Order: sequence, then C-alpha cells, then structure tokens
Amino acid sequence: MNVSVIICSHNPRADYLRRVLDALKAQTLPLDQWELLLVDNASREPLATAWDLSWHPHARHLREDKTGLTHARLCGIAAAQGDLLVFVDDDNVLRPDYLKTCLKISADYPHLGAWGGSCVAEFETEPLEELRPWLGGLVIEQLKTPVWAKLPKWTDASPAGAGLVLRQTQASHYRELVLNDPVRQSLDRTGKLLGAGGDGDMVLSGFTLGFGAGRFPELELTHLIPSQRLALKYLEGIHEGFGYGNALLEAIHQPGYSLTRPRFQHIRIFLLNLYLLAAGRNRIARRLTLASQRGRIRAYRVLKELVYSQLT
Repeated sequence: MNVSVIICSHNPRADYLRRVLDALKAQTLPLDQWELLLVDNASREPLATAWDLSWHPHARHLREDKTGLTHARLCGIAAAQGDLLVFVDDDNVLRPDYLKTCLKISADYPHLGAWGGSCVAEFETEPLEELRPWLGGLVIEQLKTPVWAKLPKWTDASPAGAGLVLRQTQASHYRELVLNDPVRQSLDRTGKLLGAGGDGDMVLSGFTLGFGAGRFPELELTHLIPSQRLALKYLEGIHEGFGYGNALLEAIHQPGYSLTRPRFQHIRIFLLNLYLLAAGRNRIARRLTLASQRGRIRAYRVLKELVYSQLT
C-alpha cells in the first residue's frame, strides 16, 4: 500500500463530505495503490451507517469516541498501512492528480518528511471586503513556486493540515510523542473549541528525525468554506486558537523557551486595546489581535495545570 488517505470528521456537512469523497473517487492513482480511512470522531450519527465506502476495495470506517482532532488523527495513524499518510479534512476537495503527485514528491524529495500545497477557497457566500485581509486563518493560499526547508521551526515552507502529507516514519514518531505528552494532546480543535497547533506539531516533529518540510503548487485542493466561518465571531475563535496553539508549540519545540507569566491579565488586554486604538487599527484588527492574546493566556493556564517543565 503506497498511500493512506485519512479523513477525520465530526458531524460533517453532508454535501461537503460527498464532494470530498467524489474527488477521491476521481483520483488518477489506481485504487489498489491507496487505502481510505474515514475516522468518525464522536459524530451524533455514526458515519459507518450513513456513508457507503464499498466503491473502494481498501476503505475502512474507524471510530474515535474521544473528541478532538488530535485524537482522531492518532486513531488514523495507528490504523494506516501506507508509506505516505495524506490527511484530508471533510471540506477538502482534492485535485484529481493529488495522490499521484504526492508519490512523485516523495520520490523527488526523500529528505522531506512532511509536505502540502495550495488551498483554493470556495466560499458559500462572498466575504466582506474588510474581512479579506484576515482570512488566511481559514487555510487559503495559492502557491506559485515550491518552497522547502530543513529548519527546526515554523517557516513559509511548513504546510498546513489541509491535505498534509506525512511519511509513515514521521507519523508514527509523532504519535508516540503525543501519547506521552498531555500538552500535545491539548492542541487543535475539540468540539466547538477552536484550538490550533496540531498540524504544526506533526510537521515540527519530523526535524528530530532529520526530515525537512515543504509546500508545492502542483499539490492543490479546494477548501469549501461555509458562510458561518466568515462571521467575525468565528474568526475571533480561530485567532484565539492560533494564539493558544502557537504558545504551546513554542513551549514544546523551542529548547529553553519559557512562556511568560501573564500578570494582571485583564489590565494587559486593556492596555493592548488602548495601544491598538492609538495606532489607528480598525475594529476587526483590534478584536482579532486581542483574541490571539486571550489564546496565549489560555495556553499559560493549560501549561500551569499540566505542570509543564518549561513554564516560568
């Protein structure tokens, strides 16, 4: 088995998941070279009864009742048999040659352990112009040139979770790290809580194995974005998740890094808001910047609760 496609889904939108599966049916890589794993992460209606995967000879339904994207990914990694693991969200429509291109990149760049590509947005409703500068958090970017790096930190070459490809060696290493680290287990979204950082942890875990990471324009998917994700309140949740996830990733992956104790938290946020007002930042910029700061404060509380060794 060359490739394992892992879809982690929690109460998916049916029309979106149907398009995701239809795009997989249209892949140019022959079915006997890849497997399909649909991980049901505690959905209200079991996906195994609602979705027929019999069109694929190597498809399996998996169930992970512990809510959270990280736990769903661990479930998929444990079951995967492919040399490459491709993580496809339940709103990602892959280009027909996506899986075949994954194999080509694997052969051409054996020093990479993780890679991804372009994410083209398809909006259910067009976003307001004032929101467009802030939509990068929805994983939207179309690459023009390939980029890769072998640096133990997050760079422009680090791929996002949508369409992320990992070598089996790196994926198994990541899984062992997470199973023994409650801080890592707290990354990423859980139910309605919009955490982040799990995909970054997957990518960064490969550097200890000597792997690099990259992004390639020939790998392309369409990211289906429903109207509710364009609400400012939702974007605030996304940015708070970024602040949370980035703080935890810094504590995990930067030797000697210490997350500063957020003294007088409410005063700190109040003063930051005054600074943003004085700097002429608009309402959206202020709200999203403050949301990121709240995420970092939440990260400190989690690290303190888990008695993390690098906390000061």
